[in-house]
Amino acid sequence: MKTVHIEVIHEGEHCIPCVYMALVVEEVAKDYGDALTWEKVIITKIKGALRFDELAQKHGSLPPVPSIYIDGELVFDTTPGPDILREVLDRMMKP
Repeated sequence: MKTVHIEVIHEGEHCIPCVYMALVVEEVAKDYGDALTWEKVIITKIKGALRFDELAQKHGSLPPVPSIYIDGELVFDTTPGPDILREVLDRMMKP
């Protein structure tokens, strides 16, 4: 099984859609153990702002907030349900 890395583009805890998106990822991540790593890219903190800019430069536009990047590629710009996220992850992790 291929491992994947998820980044949730997140504005902060005041952003309810960001919180919901991170909760979905956190819930689903429990099912994948070491095959999945994830982090919040909090764009109001310097480290997150730098990553946000890196993604913007790579893709030629600002990443949506919130959004889910998997292995550096935009996969969701709205919050998916847990089942939809699992389906996408299962497809991406197939060798």
